Amino acid sequence: MENFCNSTFWNSSYLNTPEADLPLCFEQTVLVWIPLGFLWLLAPWQLFHVYRSRTKTSSITKFYLAKQVLVGSLIILAAIELAFVLTEDSGQATIPPVKYTNPILYLCTWILVLLVQHSRLWCIQKNSWYLSLFWILSILCGTFQFQTMLRALIQDSKSNMVYSCLYFVSYGFQILILILSARSEPSDSSHNPSSTASFLSSITFSWYDSMVLKGYKQPLTLEDIWDVDEDIKTKSVVSKFEVFMTRDLQKAKRALQRRQQKNSRRKSGATLPGLDKNQSQSQDVLVLEESKKKKKKSEATKDFPKSWLIKAIFKTFYIVILKSFIAKLVHDILLFLNPQLLKFLITFVSDKDTYPWVGYLCAILLFAVTLIQTFCLQYYFQLCFILGMNVRTTIMASVYKKALTLSNLARKQYTIGETVNLMSVDAQKLMDVTNYMHLVWSSALQICLAIFFLWRELGPSVFAGVGVMILLVPVNGILATTNRNIQVKNMKNKDQRLKLMNEMLSGIKILKYFAWEPSFKDQVSNIRKKELKNLLTFGQLQSIMIFLLQLAPVLVCVITFSVYVLVDSNNILDAEKAFTSITLFNILRFPLTMLPMLISSMLQASVSIDRLEKYFGGDDLDTSAIRRVSNFDKAVQFSEATFTWDRNLEASVRDVNLDIMPGQLVAVVGTVGSGKSSLMSAMLGEMEHIHGHITIKGTTAYVPQQSWIQNGTIKDNILFGSEFNEVRYNQVLKACALLPDLEILPGGDMAEIGEKGINLSGGQKQRISLARAVYQNSDIYILDDPLSAVDAHVGKHIFDKVLGPNGLLHGKTRLLVTHSIHFLPQVDEIVVLENGTILEKGSYNTLIANKGVFAKNQKLFMKRLNPEEEATVNDDSEEEDNDGELIPSMEELPEESASLTIKREKSLHRTMSRSIRSSSKHRKSLKDSLKTRKANGLKEREELVKGQKLIQKEFMETGKVKFSIYVKYLQAIGLCSIVFIILIYTMNSVAFIGSNLWLSAWTSDSQTFNSTTYPASQRDLRIGIYAALGLAQGFCVLGASILTVYRCTHASKTLHKHLLNNILRAPMSFFDTTPTGRIMNRFAGDISTMDDMLPQTMRSWILCFLGIISTLVMICMATPVFAIIIIPLGIIYVSVQVFYVSTSRQLRRLDSVTRSPIYSHFSETVSGLPVIRAFEHQPRFLARSEMGIDTNQKCVFSWITSNRWLAVRLEFVGNMIVFCSGLLLVIYKSTLSGDTVGFVLSNALNITQTLNWLVRMTSEIETNIVSVERITEYINVENEAPWVTDRRPPPDWPSKGEIQFNNYQVRYRPELDLVLKGITCAIKSTEKIGVVGRTGAGKSSLTNCLFRILEPAGGQITIDGIDIASIGLHDLRGKLTIIPQDPILFSGSLRMNLDPFNTYSDEEIWKALELAHLKSFVAGLTLGLSHEVAEAGDNLSIGQRQLLCLGRALLRKSKILVLDEATAAVDLETDHLIQTTIRNEFSHCTVITIAHRLHTIMDCDKIMVLDNGKIVQYGSPEELLENPGPFYFMAKEAGIENITNTAL
Repeated sequence: MENFCNSTFWNSSYLNTPEADLPLCFEQTVLVWIPLGFLWLLAPWQLFHVYRSRTKTSSITKFYLAKQVLVGSLIILAAIELAFVLTEDSGQATIPPVKYTNPILYLCTWILVLLVQHSRLWCIQKNSWYLSLFWILSILCGTFQFQTMLRALIQDSKSNMVYSCLYFVSYGFQILILILSARSEPSDSSHNPSSTASFLSSITFSWYDSMVLKGYKQPLTLEDIWDVDEDIKTKSVVSKFEVFMTRDLQKAKRALQRRQQKNSRRKSGATLPGLDKNQSQSQDVLVLEESKKKKKKSEATKDFPKSWLIKAIFKTFYIVILKSFIAKLVHDILLFLNPQLLKFLITFVSDKDTYPWVGYLCAILLFAVTLIQTFCLQYYFQLCFILGMNVRTTIMASVYKKALTLSNLARKQYTIGETVNLMSVDAQKLMDVTNYMHLVWSSALQICLAIFFLWRELGPSVFAGVGVMILLVPVNGILATTNRNIQVKNMKNKDQRLKLMNEMLSGIKILKYFAWEPSFKDQVSNIRKKELKNLLTFGQLQSIMIFLLQLAPVLVCVITFSVYVLVDSNNILDAEKAFTSITLFNILRFPLTMLPMLISSMLQASVSIDRLEKYFGGDDLDTSAIRRVSNFDKAVQFSEATFTWDRNLEASVRDVNLDIMPGQLVAVVGTVGSGKSSLMSAMLGEMEHIHGHITIKGTTAYVPQQSWIQNGTIKDNILFGSEFNEVRYNQVLKACALLPDLEILPGGDMAEIGEKGINLSGGQKQRISLARAVYQNSDIYILDDPLSAVDAHVGKHIFDKVLGPNGLLHGKTRLLVTHSIHFLPQVDEIVVLENGTILEKGSYNTLIANKGVFAKNQKLFMKRLNPEEEATVNDDSEEEDNDGELIPSMEELPEESASLTIKREKSLHRTMSRSIRSSSKHRKSLKDSLKTRKANGLKEREELVKGQKLIQKEFMETGKVKFSIYVKYLQAIGLCSIVFIILIYTMNSVAFIGSNLWLSAWTSDSQTFNSTTYPASQRDLRIGIYAALGLAQGFCVLGASILTVYRCTHASKTLHKHLLNNILRAPMSFFDTTPTGRIMNRFAGDISTMDDMLPQTMRSWILCFLGIISTLVMICMATPVFAIIIIPLGIIYVSVQVFYVSTSRQLRRLDSVTRSPIYSHFSETVSGLPVIRAFEHQPRFLARSEMGIDTNQKCVFSWITSNRWLAVRLEFVGNMIVFCSGLLLVIYKSTLSGDTVGFVLSNALNITQTLNWLVRMTSEIETNIVSVERITEYINVENEAPWVTDRRPPPDWPSKGEIQFNNYQVRYRPELDLVLKGITCAIKSTEKIGVVGRTGAGKSSLTNCLFRILEPAGGQITIDGIDIASIGLHDLRGKLTIIPQDPILFSGSLRMNLDPFNTYSDEEIWKALELAHLKSFVAGLTLGLSHEVAEAGDNLSIGQRQLLCLGRALLRKSKILVLDEATAAVDLETDHLIQTTIRNEFSHCTVITIAHRLHTIMDCDKIMVLDNGKIVQYGSPEELLENPGPFYFMAKEAGIENITNTAL
């Protein structure tokens, strides 16, 4: 080497001077070769990589040219240098070889760089990471030569002038190129800049700056957020995953078969018990039977393909996992360099003779190490979180995809809620565990390394401290499990409370009608009390855990140092040992606290994995028995077809042979449970195939019995993804009798339908479902009882216009399941089913002539037919265009749902005010109006009709949370308590500073005393006070935590109480315009955030904040100059935080806003699977789901990146604090001692994490305080009138029951028109009044006014002379009784449903039940009156529910009864019972009946006919029937000619 350079290669004496330097030869060889070697090693691999993954070449930019020009200049400089050497070398042999080799090496290298930069034109990312690294290396290594040449020039200006200048210029060029490489090349793609960001921009996340800036200026919207890269979009991730999934799942299934064969050999003796064969084969199997099946199924399907999912996920993402592994490993190793450097610095300060440059080098090294650590850690986190996000995406999309193909049998094992849980909860658990999976090995590595280094410092006494730490792990574990159990218990309470709240909100109308709010409020409050009690216990245990965590480091240090000093009198604690150890213990703390958390989250994830494996391993739908052919003479052919719903049960379709010709209309009839729906499902391939097959020619459309409606507009539901064709669309609307409904619904076909069609009546849903099928224009129509939910008039219209021989579908093949026997004469063929087999088939006349089962039933039916229906059956005289009776009868418009409000909206009365028969003219005008509306385009659509958007969009707060909200929460906690809490925490900080100062004083003893003279008393004093200060810290934290828990629980209690009180006092209009889910969200999510999250985040925030302050105070105590440095760093810190918090907050909001549509779309899909499969729209739904997931994914990606962006910047601030304190210690070395250095730096090294955490907590508090904001929003909802006022009616009021309306007017909401327009009438005591009128005439409004659900806009109502507006609501509502249209029950005992306040005796209740014809039923129940009613009364039939409501009315014995006729739900027999009971039992009362069937009110004393909010006629039925008027026409329409004709 010496000969190579002609100078010294290495001599350590160079370093033993204050002005240290490296030998020139070393700088010109080793330091040149390091960067060049790096480049030449990696270049071939990189070029090959570019060649393999090249995309189309991009255009040449200024940026590219600038870089190439600079490299070109470097080539020229190298050539010039080589030329100089050659000219100098004219015969003299003194020039060392290194002078030739270096320029030649550089020439080749720069040409290689040119080539590499040119090759990047083919890549999306123009700057390669390894070129950037090469430039950094080259500049760093060149620095030494640079300063050596500079020094040489300063000493002797003539030496090597030319070479030096050339070197300086080329060094400058290299810096310029590095600066250019750091800038990202502007990408042509508008989306995610991360793909084109340069290396430096990637590791510092600078490419994200623009987003943060945008988020700071204005709240971000979905449009602002960049899409994720193509390769992590749902579609590409899932397609990658599926390859591995199918392979591994097949293997797992084979393993499962082998397991089962083994087991079956073992168990060959035992057989499964057969199920009772006489079970009804109807689709609606009884609940009890369901549970039997469940039991049996769980035995049969305990085993499923196991342990393949993790493998598949690993194979899909192994590259990311590997990259993150490397990043984490580098970080962990560097982590242990910090304590060593710290030790070095302490030695440096203690030893006054060391040269200053050693200190500076050490400070710079410390900064460099922490900086690289930051980059590694943040890169690792980014990779892990993105991996977590991808895993979640994969699982969500795969669950959705699986749901589309899952067989019915497998699907029955899951409720919709459970399937949605797989997608939400289980996918989330896997996401959480992937974020932390590397900690498994990393924790172990960190613990081993920490113990190793501690052993080197303190010897065996380390194990005392480590022992304490390890002991604390199980203690914490036990506390954690206890806490977990408390949480599980509390979840049950929460579920119970939410279930009750949900029922209360669903039946809020009943609570208001009957004035039952106080009873239910008490029930909720009692559950809430239990919940809060558990919360307190939870909080106390949590405080003890925090106390132990806080105490652990102090305890560990005290014990370790005490043991160390006590074991051997020669051991003296000096600064090096003490502070290096403290730093190491701080490192050790993290893995030890993380391990228990990690284990519990892995256990949770393993449960999730099992559930997912079971779901994915479920069988797919087997449609092999359905053969689809294109050339065949029949449309559908069943050959020996036998199908079942469950292999363990009997077949529901048996040996069916049936040929259906193209264009035929075939009716399928049979008793309930005879297998009609099963036959349809078999055709659709929804059932398990046993033998035989079904051949189908052409496409199918399906109308299910229970209509399935999507959340969207009516138009979307009908088009169902097809092209819009206006002519056909209008034809379909007209044929399906939807035009009158569109007139009633605000916004026509653009009216928004709520979830599951909540704001439509059953009939409307059914007709939309039919319209969807008709619009699709398929070959074969499978219609499962589409006429069941519509009334007779509409049914007839639909049959004529759609299904019948002259309908829209004539010429198509139609299979119609029906109970409407009067349409049968018009069908081509009738199939009679019994018990899953075909009894007889043929045309109507053939079957009647055969005198079989069908003929008998037909005869029976004709006898029982009531006149009202008869009128319809024989009414064939109707002219073609006269659709008069298409105004939907009240029977099918829902009274309960929010559409109640819709129906009264602006344009409504126009529809209603027409005279009864003006329809044909009107129908045309409506069609025109629909057309013009479409023509006027979107602009109109925006402001179509008030009330078209039923549900206001949820108010999403943007921007900062108002300060008043914080104040409100703090007031709820109690301001004195808060001052007290902060005081205790401050004492903790003071103790912390004290213990640090004490330790540094203790370590300075090592300079004053040596091992022989160290007095024992001094030693004991040091240990004692250090321990006391440590304990003081722990107890301060414990005290403050427990106080926080108590006060925060109190705050939760008060806010929940206010919220509950206020919601129950809100007027009915509030519940009509606010979806239940949104109110429930306040009681569920927001209350739970306030209970669990807020107290914890506040506590963390205070601790972090005070921790940072105390660290800075300590640094300033040691080196006061540091105070000056704090100011710029503080400014950077706060500004970064302000920028971040506004962006992050909005991203969190967007994440939750975009997440819920994924789940609701999924649950919608699962409930509508048969329809989606029948229309073969799976790909469309899949694409929509993927789109939803991608939208959510881009928000999550942005949020993850924003966290990394922040962390890099904050850690940089932390690293600067470490660097500056290190530099200052070196500068002020003379005035400091080693112990000060130790205690400053060991705290500075700890500050980085705390700084990071503080910002995280600030943003958490902001996110969580939003809950308080949302709760406050509903605490401030305006209330209805007070429940009880000072003016109370006499106790026996109303004694007579006289009602007087005086010019009474009412409107639903201030911005809408009047619904009742000045009603005046008098109702005498004990009179029976019937109220009739078309839909929307104001009948229900009348009852709502009596109960003051609606407050008057003018006029008054008096009952027995008292104005009802002058008394409290409960005084009024408690004295009236209503039997509502929908019988609403609550879960609880039967007794609670009849008498929630326990005011009646058992005898009275039994008497009421007897009169309500329920006594025998209730007496037959095992628990009698304590029989549990399921949610919404699901375990009682609708008739029984209706009778229970009658029982409620009988118990109240009030003088005024309002009957909102509920015939839709009740069969004729029950109806008859109710009518008789009312006539007998309420003869002494005033009864107001709202009638939907005229024959039920013909025996009333008077009849009130309403139209358009006014009374049109009022008198006895005889009078009204004599003179032709509205009532006369109605009666005629219903086939009632005179009073006697009303018998049932």
